[in-house]
Formats: sequence, C-alpha cells, structure tokens
Amino acid sequence: MSPILFVCAALAGGIGAGLRYLVDLLVARLVGTRYPWGVLVINLTGSFALGLVTGGFPAAVLIVGAGLLGGYTTFSTAMLDTVALRRDGASRAAAFNAVGMLLLGLLAAGAGLALGAALAR
Repeated sequence: MSPILFVCAALAGGIGAGLRYLVDLLVARLVGTRYPWGVLVINLTGSFALGLVTGGFPAAVLIVGAGLLGGYTTFSTAMLDTVALRRDGASRAAAFNAVGMLLLGLLAAGAGLALGAALAR
C-alpha cells in the first residue's frame, strides 16, 4: 500500500470515529439512553454502507471501507453494551442487542451489497 493511501485511510478513520460520536449523541438526544440505540444505528448504517461500497465501488474499499467505516462502526462498544444490559438485569434487551444487531447487520450489509452491485451495472 502506498504511504498516501495509508494516510488517507487513517484520516478517514479519524473522521469516521468523529461521525460515530456525533451520531451516537444525536440518537441519544432523540430517543434517550435506556437502550444503546445509537450504537445499533451506527452499526447498521455502517454495515449497509460497507456493503454498498464493496458491491458498487470496490476501488473505494480501502479508504471508505477500512478507513471511514472502520472508524465509524463499533463492534466492541456493541458487545460492552450487551454485557452492561445483562449486568443491569435487562436480559431481553441484551439478547436483542447481541443477536438482533448481528442479524440486522447481516441484512443491512446484504442490502447494501445488492444495491451497490445494481448501481455498478
């Protein structure tokens, strides 16, 4: 990988992390913090976007996929939220967070991939 691509991917990752913070903050203000809706929105939109880029714009996968969306999405926070929900006695919410995010993420990524492939035709 060229140094310029590496720097661009790193900068895009920083932008993605900043976007993640802003989206999480916005969602929390709109619907509250009783459930980690912000992380769900972030991971689903990120899964869709990565599918879209991969399916339709493969040349952008390094910077947009690994960089921007790698900084934007957050598996570790989703898993920490799941453990915290379970610890706080919200077993159903914890189960939805773990299993629901996985299944919905797969659907979002598949939809993005299909749309990207259709756009690339």
